[in-house]
Amino acid sequence: MTEFRPRQFDLIAFDWDGTLFDSTALITSCIQRAVVDVGGALPTREAASYVIGLALMPALAHAAPDVPKDKYPQLGERYRHHYLAHHNDISLFDGVLPLLSDLKARHHWLTVATGKSRAGLNEALHTVALRDVFDGSRTADETAGKPSPLMLHELMREFGVSPERTLMVGDTTHDLQMALNAGCASVGVSYGAHEPKAFHSLQPRHVAHSVADLHAWLLANA
Repeated sequence: MTEFRPRQFDLIAFDWDGTLFDSTALITSCIQRAVVDVGGALPTREAASYVIGLALMPALAHAAPDVPKDKYPQLGERYRHHYLAHHNDISLFDGVLPLLSDLKARHHWLTVATGKSRAGLNEALHTVALRDVFDGSRTADETAGKPSPLMLHELMREFGVSPERTLMVGDTTHDLQMALNAGCASVGVSYGAHEPKAFHSLQPRHVAHSVADLHAWLLANA
């Protein structure tokens, strides 16, 4: 019913890691450990965190340029080994559940657009009991990795929403570039993987410095 539709955006797509899920430090550490495990040079924290949000294999390849391609499968296996050993130690950022609840009450369609695999996202959604909160999702292994706009294009097509009525929320330049490529508005968050000084050229509507800041902006402007 149109009177209950949100003011500006019908569809809000969230990145997962570093935006909703407090996993940036763990993923960075797992990438570093995996590279060393297969004989590569230890990536810096900045290099390892930069690739968060990309599909797994392109991310690992970027973080480990000295690792030969024939070791990429082993590199992926070692990353998964380290991540699975600790993934139950991480959780949603404080304030995420009330944020999503308020947006749901305003009848936004809530979706996830993530560089995680489908299996990884399903496991995370099950772990934090969010499976029924989101109306849809896309992962890099079933569409295309960021910053390709394919995830957002498919979500918009699924819900019959135009780019002008779609908002992407993410913590990396990959997220904001994907939104720009799809013709959508975006909001960046500064508490995740990428430094917010890199966001300006990608034209986010807002850069939120906390979940509370994000919550307030979305309620006032989305």
